[in-house]
Amino acid sequence: MRWIAMPLALAVTFSGCAPGEPDDEAAADTAAASMAMAQEAYDPTAFDTVTWESEQAALERGEVVYRFSCQKCHGERGVGDVGFVRGGDTLRPPSFREPDWPYAADKDGIRRQIFVGTAEGMPHWGLTTLGPKDIDAVATYILSGFRND
Repeated sequence: MRWIAMPLALAVTFSGCAPGEPDDEAAADTAAASMAMAQEAYDPTAFDTVTWESEQAALERGEVVYRFSCQKCHGERGVGDVGFVRGGDTLRPPSFREPDWPYAADKDGIRRQIFVGTAEGMPHWGLTTLGPKDIDAVATYILSGFRND
């Protein structure tokens, strides 16, 4: 009987020490801190030196970046209809095609959003993956590729 009691007592004692579900508040704090770091790091002058051989070259690179980094949430046609699930929540990004989309004619605003991310779940691509040239390319693609077809 004692050989059963000791393992049972240890299991009960240490069950409270086992890692549980992620702390939603801690995750939100981490996301907010990361976004604040991205906002602090954002420098619009980083785009001043970005040049392209042609508008077509920017569009082609932008399409590649979009398909790799953006399409899984924003969808193939930029309407935000994928319903990407992250952390148990379904993200509903905006449609780039809506006439009242706030960045419809604001390339600088789009570049900032891509770099910094949003509290609603968009990653801060400028701190993690994309440099100014790729951010500029995908902003060009979004404005020309989705807004003008």
